[in-house]
Amino acid sequence: MVLLKLPIVKGEFIERINRFVGLVKINGEIKRALITNTGRLEEFMVKGRKCFCTPKQGGKTDFVLVAFEDKNSKGAIIDTRIQAKAFERAIELNLIPWLNNCSIKRKEVTIRKSRLDYLFECPNGEIYAEMKSAVLRGGKKGEYAMYPDCPSLRGRKHIRELIELSKAGKRAMIFFIGAMPGVEKFKPYSEGDPEIARLLMEANKAGVEIRALSISILSDGTVILEKPSLKIELGRIFKLHS
Repeated sequence: MVLLKLPIVKGEFIERINRFVGLVKINGEIKRALITNTGRLEEFMVKGRKCFCTPKQGGKTDFVLVAFEDKNSKGAIIDTRIQAKAFERAIELNLIPWLNNCSIKRKEVTIRKSRLDYLFECPNGEIYAEMKSAVLRGGKKGEYAMYPDCPSLRGRKHIRELIELSKAGKRAMIFFIGAMPGVEKFKPYSEGDPEIARLLMEANKAGVEIRALSISILSDGTVILEKPSLKIELGRIFKLHS
């Protein structure tokens, strides 16, 4: 199912300068590109790898680094803002079975000392939810989308907040965007942050809903919903797919 259409410019990744900026070669010229994903992304940020960018106006960068070419000429979307836009479009189209007939009531919801991404309005009540980007591939066949690829204090804080909400009788959810083609399941990456993996198991026991879906991007800039629901596996450790 088509979710978005982006004005893609194809390029070649050169290097990551810092957390937010990378160099890409587009039409033979070296350009600066904004990186919105704070993960390490070492699986994708390899010199010479083909990438998909969108033009950007203003600031110190000329483009936004949206995705890297992955399986079957499709792209893995690293841009967290595009991941969110695609998810929100899927909600509008009522394509997510675990959020059937729900709508987004508010974004950036302040809860005590944290801000969660969404407050959903659903037929059976409100859901406080946090979205995370899962663009690390694992499993022997590369069938797992995993999170996180490095320690995340912010991620730990959000999961703890969701646990407290659930214990207080609120409906709470954390969901993962497996933004890669061909993934079928989600698994926390224990080697990236063992505390996140432990907290997710604690959250599951506390009643926090753990969900995942997958999206990808075609070479013409079309963002598609691959699987509206991925199988969740907690408690097993998977190494990176080589």
